[in-house]
Amino acid sequence: MLGKKIPFVTFRTRVRDDSIEGPNPFRWEDKTSDDYFSDKRVVLFSLPGAFTPTCSTFQLPNFEKLHGEFQAEGIDEIYCISVNDAFVMNAWAKAQGVENTKVIPDGSGEFTRKMGMLVAKDNLGFGMRSWRYGAVVDNCVVEQWFEEDGFSDNCNTDPYGVSSPQNILEQLRAAKIEAA
Repeated sequence: MLGKKIPFVTFRTRVRDDSIEGPNPFRWEDKTSDDYFSDKRVVLFSLPGAFTPTCSTFQLPNFEKLHGEFQAEGIDEIYCISVNDAFVMNAWAKAQGVENTKVIPDGSGEFTRKMGMLVAKDNLGFGMRSWRYGAVVDNCVVEQWFEEDGFSDNCNTDPYGVSSPQNILEQLRAAKIEAA
C-alpha cells in the first residue's frame, strides 16, 4: 500500500441541516475520496464495526484523546472508516462524544474492498466488514501503513495494536526524527 493512491469512491453521508424541521434534521450529502483526502495529511483508521468493544473502548476514544498530539505531528484530520451506514456511524460518534475525529460511512464496503481490506466476518454475524488497519495519507497517497496481523476471512481473533493510535503516533514521531 505504501506510495499507492487511495481509491476514488463516493461516500453517502448524512449531515445536519438546520433548515430541516422535525426530529431528524439531516440530509444526504455525497462526499468523495478527494473531499476527504486531497490537499491534506490525515490519519485514516478502519475497524470492523461501530459500537463493538475494542473499537468503542480503545480505538476511537484514544484517537479522539490524542487528536492534539497528532496535529502537533502535522496531521490535519483523523478519519475513522467502517463498513457501516451513515446512520450507524453518526449515532456511534454521538454516543462516543467525538468532536475531533471524523467518521466516514463505507456502507457498501466499496472503499474497503478497493483498499483490499474487505473480509468476511460471518462467524460473528457481521457479514462483510473491514480488517483493522491504519494509514497516514498525504494528499491521497499512502505514506505509512499499519495493518493488523492475521488478515483473513472469519478470523477467530480481533488483533489490535499495530493500528492503535499510540503506535501510529510513535511511528509519526520516529519518521519525523529520522527525516531531521
